[in-house]
Amino acid sequence: MFEIVNDPRNYSWGSRTAIAELLGQTPSGEPEAELWFGDHPACSARIASTDEPLSTWGARHPERLGGDRLPFLIKILAADSPLSIQAHPTLHQAREGFARENALGVPVDAPNRNYRDANHKPEIIVALTEFSALCGFRPSESRDRIVAHLDSLHIPGTEALKLPLAESVEALLSRRFGTDALVDALASSDPSTALDDDVRDALVVATGLARHFPSDPGVALSLLLNHRTLSPGEALFLPAGNIHAYLRGVGVEVMAASDNVLRGGLTEKHIDVTELLAVLDFTELADPTLAPAVAGPVRTFTPGVSDFVVHDVTVIDLVPLQVVGPAIVVVTEGSIECRADATVPLSRGHAALVEAGETLVELAGKGRAFIATRPRN
Repeated sequence: MFEIVNDPRNYSWGSRTAIAELLGQTPSGEPEAELWFGDHPACSARIASTDEPLSTWGARHPERLGGDRLPFLIKILAADSPLSIQAHPTLHQAREGFARENALGVPVDAPNRNYRDANHKPEIIVALTEFSALCGFRPSESRDRIVAHLDSLHIPGTEALKLPLAESVEALLSRRFGTDALVDALASSDPSTALDDDVRDALVVATGLARHFPSDPGVALSLLLNHRTLSPGEALFLPAGNIHAYLRGVGVEVMAASDNVLRGGLTEKHIDVTELLAVLDFTELADPTLAPAVAGPVRTFTPGVSDFVVHDVTVIDLVPLQVVGPAIVVVTEGSIECRADATVPLSRGHAALVEAGETLVELAGKGRAFIATRPRN
């Protein structure tokens, strides 16, 4: 077991203060969006004692990672403004899409590339602050109430919202049936005119998105999606095909080690409508939250995938905890010693790798830690 470090990734939607405050550093002035702890080559963590990328160390010592690569990636995510509406492929879709684009000679870093690796990307987000997100398609009765309210106000362009879900998404992203007029009308609409709480909330989100992304069809698409505001400690699970967008907040995100994203609005980046429609799961989703199993100070989120589970541990003095590596421990509050054959002290925003075969047996101190590891068979 040893400490790993990384530098924040700067994206336009990131917070200028949250990650710096977590690390106890002076803000850089840049919008720091994500802090990655893993060996994904796009932004590998480094071994603190040598500064060697974990990805190159793991290539030399695959037995100490339990394989060629870690199966999961854990991030601190800090959003001050909305991310793109997006979805991720299944493992089969990722393998097929990656091979297809390779055969076509599309460079892996090309802006029009859909598949940057051959892996799927199920993920969960656990809120550290109040966290707002769109996640999954609304039940039909909720969509119907939204459309009825817009029609009562003579809002133009609602025809696309009345189609079956797959057709509705395609029509909106293709800007058919007056989508542009609908987006413009939403930008200047008054959500307070809605008496239904669900409808009013959907319009508040849409008008807010219109300020960030004027004329973007994702503004209208948001009306089809569930909006959830998580309290600290609550979580969302985003399986393959789930349509989602993080809007604002700080959280711990854990996912399969992949960078495959199919976008569907609220972005200037590449959108492949045909491929997105092929990936999306159009099942209506009444409740996208994921509840943990609680055992004393340990809350365990088990999303039902083979890549990872997540333990959220509150440490007061000493917590015995058996976690078999590979695993990554990230401290988000206080100062904690991770104890096994070695002792690794970690402060807020710092992380350690538990190697394959090692067993983390104690967390000591006072604080909070998240541990990503593979589920037990």
